Amino acid sequence: MDYEELLMVKIAWYYYIEGKTQQMISDMLGISRMRVIKLLDKAREQKIVQFKIRPDSAQHIELEKKVIEKYHLKDAYLVPSLSDNINETVARAAALYISERAQKRSFINIGYGDTISRTLKNLSFSSDAEISLVSLSGGVSNYVSVVDPSVRNSNFYIIPAPFIASSGEMARAIIDEPSVNEIFCMNKHAKMTVVGIGCMTESATVVKDGKLTSNDLVMLEMNGAVGDVLGHFIDRNGNQVEAPIHDRLISASLEDLREFENVVAVAGGNEKRCAIHAALKTNIIDTLITDEKTAESLLKIND
Repeated sequence: MDYEELLMVKIAWYYYIEGKTQQMISDMLGISRMRVIKLLDKAREQKIVQFKIRPDSAQHIELEKKVIEKYHLKDAYLVPSLSDNINETVARAAALYISERAQKRSFINIGYGDTISRTLKNLSFSSDAEISLVSLSGGVSNYVSVVDPSVRNSNFYIIPAPFIASSGEMARAIIDEPSVNEIFCMNKHAKMTVVGIGCMTESATVVKDGKLTSNDLVMLEMNGAVGDVLGHFIDRNGNQVEAPIHDRLISASLEDLREFENVVAVAGGNEKRCAIHAALKTNIIDTLITDEKTAESLLKIND
């Protein structure tokens, strides 16, 4: 199923099975009531709704509901685990999710990592949307080159700094710069915040980009780290571990993320299973976009 079909199934389930009104569904999913009506009509036209939900679709919705309930999320979107490149599949779904819900003239916070870069590459807005994208960390200036012209022509506010500074003193000096501080203040006004989740492997973006070495990862793992959000390394319970790297980060803190509106995590693949579980345990994430097999494996993790 593609993103629109997944959305049709979700809307049909809420409307026909759970008895929610079109306005309630509109409010829950952050889309217009007219969009809900059109997708309900389309669901009937495409025989998704036949006075019953197709068994495969029902199983999909049940899986989403179990993930939402386990991690106390507002919502979850699961894509098929058929692709050899789950990052790309999940990123495309995230791009559609963002485009669907982006309010005109709104701010959207953008995180760090390969999946986020892919999401931006697949993102597009209408010419009159006037969306402003705001980075949550340094080290993302290269993202500008991959985005669609419709996004590039939007307001793109990037922190003019590296992701990790050479020292804690340097990091604090950079953060205190008016141009950097101004962007961190803009983050607070965003209607949506999109972040990736990093894992503890050499394929992690922070390692591939040369921000950390394999030895750094080993040291972090010895301190209990299983993954990271915006460079903040966390243990399996979602607590930030003790690590010198945190003093050198140029990024929004976990405490900041906890205050932001509609934080969307985009991540998939079995190797990220423990990292995603830990990120969801932080109580920062409102919505998860991942793949079905990863969702199934998350449900098997004992708290």
